Amino acid sequence: MRFAILSFPGSSCDVDMLHAVRDIVGEGAEIISHVDAKLENYDAVLIPTGASYGDYLRPGALAQSSESIESLKTFVKSGKPVLGVGNGFQILVEAGILPGAFLRNQSLKFRSGKAKLAVRNASTYFTSNYEEDGLLTIPFAHEYGNYFVDRETARLLKETDRIIFTYEDGNLDGSVERIAGVLNEQGNVLGMMPLPERAVEEIIGGTDGLPLFQSILKNWSEKNVSHA
Repeated sequence: MRFAILSFPGSSCDVDMLHAVRDIVGEGAEIISHVDAKLENYDAVLIPTGASYGDYLRPGALAQSSESIESLKTFVKSGKPVLGVGNGFQILVEAGILPGAFLRNQSLKFRSGKAKLAVRNASTYFTSNYEEDGLLTIPFAHEYGNYFVDRETARLLKETDRIIFTYEDGNLDGSVERIAGVLNEQGNVLGMMPLPERAVEEIIGGTDGLPLFQSILKNWSEKNVSHA
């Protein structure tokens, strides 16, 4: 399986994502610049966190104007998996690939640490290696982590099981419905604010993020590898 890690000016954890996929999961991965992103030959796209374009205007606002976004939208339509974490989630929202908007944390301050999450749907491309309603501890680092959708969209997300992760430790940043991760309608795009690539080794504090990457690999293998 080949992963493309889509990097923008200001992306700061593309190497972390590369390490998680290539060195821990053991699959092929490359960091691809948004300038010459040709995604059709890859099996999955990962959009790392950071501060694309310095978060000028608002997080993800300028990244969504990159030519690579059209290539990304074509990739999404193909049904292949896309994961955006932190600033990557914000880019997916700004590009209209995922619903909603991001507001500043309720504290109006940057926060980092470890978030306690619950897995609300363990039957997706990204979560099949987790247990339903299982609890995870995943690092986070953001100032605009307050995910907002209107009441009707929140109702729709709940009814269609597209809320994938929820905060279980007080939801201090104020996200609607405690949403920490959400899926697109087609089911092949996941955006989440916590950072699973920082939780793939015990030496750095835990492995609760590892099953997410393993889920992607397992589901891709089931669809594309012959077992005859």
